[in-house]
Amino acid sequence: MRVRVDPLVCEANGVCSGLAPEVFDLDDDDMLHILRPDVPAEDVDLVRNAVRSCPKAALALED
Repeated sequence: MRVRVDPLVCEANGVCSGLAPEVFDLDDDDMLHILRPDVPAEDVDLVRNAVRSCPKAALALED
């Protein structure tokens, strides 16, 4: 499973990085970086929660 971000939609609210800091990171310029785009099995539920919690629906999971 992979996670991706649509940078045109992302407003860098930081919800995802707060929920899963080992996967998502906001830099000093408020740009979201996905640290681990290939989500390990043990983090799938955590990342799903972060994707669902994104206020702008800028994140997506792909099989």
